[in-house]
Amino acid sequence: MSATVATLPTDDEAMDAYSRTVSGVAEALAPSVANLRVHGRRRDGAEVAMGAGSAIVLSRDGFLLTSAHVVTGRRGGARSGVASFTDGRETRFAPIGADPLTDLAVVRTEDHDLTPATLGDAERLRVGQLVVAIGNPNGFAGSVTAGVVSALGRSLPARAGDTVRTIDNVIQTDASLNPGNSGGALVTSDLRVVGVNTAVAGMGLGLAVPVNHATRRVIGALMTDGRVSRGYLGIAGSPRPVPPALRERHGDGDVVAVGEVVPGAPADRAGIRTDDLIVELDGIRLTGVADLQGALEGDRVGTRLVLTLLREGRERQVVVVPDELGG
Repeated sequence: MSATVATLPTDDEAMDAYSRTVSGVAEALAPSVANLRVHGRRRDGAEVAMGAGSAIVLSRDGFLLTSAHVVTGRRGGARSGVASFTDGRETRFAPIGADPLTDLAVVRTEDHDLTPATLGDAERLRVGQLVVAIGNPNGFAGSVTAGVVSALGRSLPARAGDTVRTIDNVIQTDASLNPGNSGGALVTSDLRVVGVNTAVAGMGLGLAVPVNHATRRVIGALMTDGRVSRGYLGIAGSPRPVPPALRERHGDGDVVAVGEVVPGAPADRAGIRTDDLIVELDGIRLTGVADLQGALEGDRVGTRLVLTLLREGRERQVVVVPDELGG
């Protein structure tokens, strides 16, 4: 009677589903994530290293998506440098446009034969969903960490000069992020990039700027125009509940309470006052400052918009014409 010989499992068989998913994502996306070595110039004109980060290939002809803070100097100037890939290729890149208020930037390489990643939609993410972070922490190309979506709907402050806004719907994950991961890809198991990683020093959090409808518009504007156009009303606001007497008409959600009006700004010219409650902008219901900011993006600059507000318990409509932010 012959003895039964045990057959050891192969490496592929020994890997569990989680490991296979992570390794599959890493293998598929690594060619589409670059290491950026950012350069600057000293006063004597010599080129020196100024930092490092990661970037995501947007198109075969050389466009890359990264974090604005990776390629932007302290005084706001965009910086060029060298992009390297996991296959050993190196190519110079130049800035196309940066938007500090979403912490997104687009650069373009001299190599026009790249492997683009597929962008997804962060609005479909769920807490607990598996995500993989791919980047180049500390200059090590193709580094991978995995985790789950810890929270959705977070806000991250962002500043451009004297203008402060919030990046809305930021993704929080427990996938470890280190210096150099900023600008890298946050990827789902179906190989779609749903976020641009941001390594926030000292916070112990993995955060990513979401890829969604709003940020796709920003990316498109940076690729075509090198800048993002935003409307400006000149108010400071905060959320406030709809007064009880008006909830039947306007619902239970918050509205935007005007705390300050900048003298001479579009809101001031339109007659908007402190303590007014802004309910709608051109038919768009507003429940907070983020809604107002979103409603002013794109082609709203210089356009006559109807703003519905509540003043002393009565509904009023005024016409406001936004200026361009920073223009």
